Amino acid sequence: MATEESLLVTPVGQLGLIGMRGCEEITARVDQYLLDWRSDAEQGTFQIETCCPRFSSGEAKSHIKKSVRGHDLFIICDVFNYGVKYNMYGMEVPMSPDDHFQDLKRTIAAAGGKARRITVIMPMLYEGRQHRRVSRESLDCAMALQELAHMGVTDIVTFDPHDPRVQNAIPLIGFESVQPKYQMIKALVHKVPDIKIDRENITIISPDEGGMSRCIYYSSVLGLDLGMFYKRRDYAKIVGGRNPIISHEYLGGGIEGKDVIIVDDIIASGDSVIDIAEQLKAKKVRRVFVFATFGLFTEGLARFDEAYKNGLIEKIFTTNLIYRKEDLKQKEWYAEVDMSKYIAYIVNTLNYDRSMSELLDPVNRINKLLGKLNKE
Repeated sequence: MATEESLLVTPVGQLGLIGMRGCEEITARVDQYLLDWRSDAEQGTFQIETCCPRFSSGEAKSHIKKSVRGHDLFIICDVFNYGVKYNMYGMEVPMSPDDHFQDLKRTIAAAGGKARRITVIMPMLYEGRQHRRVSRESLDCAMALQELAHMGVTDIVTFDPHDPRVQNAIPLIGFESVQPKYQMIKALVHKVPDIKIDRENITIISPDEGGMSRCIYYSSVLGLDLGMFYKRRDYAKIVGGRNPIISHEYLGGGIEGKDVIIVDDIIASGDSVIDIAEQLKAKKVRRVFVFATFGLFTEGLARFDEAYKNGLIEKIFTTNLIYRKEDLKQKEWYAEVDMSKYIAYIVNTLNYDRSMSELLDPVNRINKLLGKLNKE
């Protein structure tokens, strides 16, 4: 008969990692951490080889190349990896989020219901920015989550979703909303040796009202002042699917002579963050740092090069959870935050069916890091 102690060291099932196309690098890193911690890997790896070949018409299928019966499967999928391409009618086509999501569903279908449990790790949530209905609009993210639930997925792990309330669409399966707070602070400390994290030297800035909860956490845990920018939009126009921003207006205390950290979930075109940096510099702040979980840089890097050259931005921190071009990694103003070890912790914890509470709330690790920094 199994005891409580034995259950803590008995995995739910044989651990299996599947990295979808474009996730090979981070999946390999996660696999290496797990191999360092555990000794139950088959043939020296937890990875299960799969492929999604395509016909010349663009149609596709998924093929899992070994048995997954009884496995606890973790599928890592970056639906925003436009660096992955395929041939269709003689043309090379970059994979869209829709293409990646279809391949994810194909892979789940290829498992044929034989896996003991399936967890999808989708760092940036598919259609996560279309999280609510304003008028006669589709609710794409909710529909996608329900599709995964109907296919037998038992848990979804995502990072810094645009609005975590979208999980209300799937109330009967697990939905873990993970924030890279500790990793961001750790990267800042390592990349900027002269940083002083205290109320006299740093202020946390939210770029809009929607990001306040994210910034309140940093402000509270680090003991820092908090400011916010209010976005005034032109609701008579729609540009690029959104109402254009007329101006940003600052709400908060004095920031002259301080370093500031702008905290957001996504950098898309970069218009907002650069405009905010200009206003902050006009208020005579010392340096502007940016924390963004996902760096899409949809309009290229030239405007960020210009902003760095003009002294508007000191450094931008984004994670390696989604695709980054090689030239981005070489920029002086860019700092990459590696999340592979954190994902490995999540996979290991879930495979043993343990609580995620400590992983999701890193306040103790942050305090330990700050204590070490203050001693130095």
